[in-house]
Amino acid sequence: MGVCAVVPSPLAGSSQIVLLPSLPHSRFFLFPFKIITSLTSTFYGGQTRPQDANLVANQLSGIFPLFQDIQVMLVVGLGLLLTFLPRYGLSVLTHNFLLLNFSTQWALVLQGSLRRFHHGRVHLDLRNLLTAEFAAVTVLISVGAVLGRTSPCQLLVVATCEVPIYLASEWAIVTCLGVLDVGGTITIHVFSCYFGLGVSKALFGAARRPVHPKETATPHSDLLSLVGTLILWVFWPSFVAVLCQPGDAQRRAILNTFLAMSASAVTTVVASSLLERDSKLSPGHLQNGSLAGGVAIGAVADMAVPPVAALALGSLSAVACVLGFKFLTPLLARKLALQDRCGIHNLHGLPGILGGAASAVAILVASEDTAGSRFSQAVGLAVAVGGSLLAGLLTGAVLRLPCLARPPERLCFDDSLYFKIQDEAESPGPGGTAEEGALALKERV
Repeated sequence: MGVCAVVPSPLAGSSQIVLLPSLPHSRFFLFPFKIITSLTSTFYGGQTRPQDANLVANQLSGIFPLFQDIQVMLVVGLGLLLTFLPRYGLSVLTHNFLLLNFSTQWALVLQGSLRRFHHGRVHLDLRNLLTAEFAAVTVLISVGAVLGRTSPCQLLVVATCEVPIYLASEWAIVTCLGVLDVGGTITIHVFSCYFGLGVSKALFGAARRPVHPKETATPHSDLLSLVGTLILWVFWPSFVAVLCQPGDAQRRAILNTFLAMSASAVTTVVASSLLERDSKLSPGHLQNGSLAGGVAIGAVADMAVPPVAALALGSLSAVACVLGFKFLTPLLARKLALQDRCGIHNLHGLPGILGGAASAVAILVASEDTAGSRFSQAVGLAVAVGGSLLAGLLTGAVLRLPCLARPPERLCFDDSLYFKIQDEAESPGPGGTAEEGALALKERV
């Protein structure tokens, strides 16, 4: 059952009823939901003066189509990308949708409370909403490292911890250090990758876990995941260009992003066929390597770089991603017992570092103040890696608390733990046990 809460409405003399979903361990994250719903009741979009109406309308018509593209990316594209786990598709899509909305609301509350609080109201516009969704993106990427072995309550705790840390990191890197990163290569992709790896390492420790029988992809699940990749690929230029200055900067961002992603798609096919036996393609390589160019190009997307540079960066990032899946991920799992279920290090970490280094080179070539700008890019990259890794380790330690217990190993990567599938709550079925059915029912109460 859901929990009803009456929340004051911004309209005078009215209120609204909010239905809070009943999820596992709901008593532990019901309090954050109450805080967010009570604080968001003070949000106020502000009134536009008549002389500014045309300007606001032009800005809205320029941003809102890109905003819609980003919504499709995050809700549909990213959700489908994670459905490569054959028996965890419902959980992945639901958790992705829940975390997106929860993290966005939490980021809006934090942004408004810290930066834009005037006369008891939080002034909200579309640009604030976009930056809040970017904060939510970091959460969606980070949880990919622990996908399938964590409960919804643990994921919400990760979101609660990561969003304020991201906002502080983004402020330090962009505002204080002056790092140029219009597409979030450093502030979003690198940060979220190493935050997620830190969470995974602290949560699972040094235990080496064998491959779970339910996490092996099937042709159907790989097909759904590849559809998610195609959706992300199509709309990625909007994600990079949405916050650019309208005009030449935004045009360059779209063109450079398309060139980089086109090169990464072609390079992924070639690299995968060369590395796999019988020159056959790996679905995992295609699902991730095709997007690596979009990750790497973000830091230089709006710069006046030659097209060949965008193509080269996209190709190099795809090679790094494919080689990471083939060699680096097994090495880290064997030597460091580091679990990275979705390969976020290969898609976001390695291309992100490559893009950060490329931005320093681009500034060195184009800028007169080469030493200071190049130094800022390098320091910003180091801050993103070190700060996020430390914060992730601390967050992972919090997830080990007894009140945030992980799902049983035999029920990991399985929708039946959280969803009623063919009356499994009432009957465990021939392939299950009464204990599994009881555990599944308990998680839904």
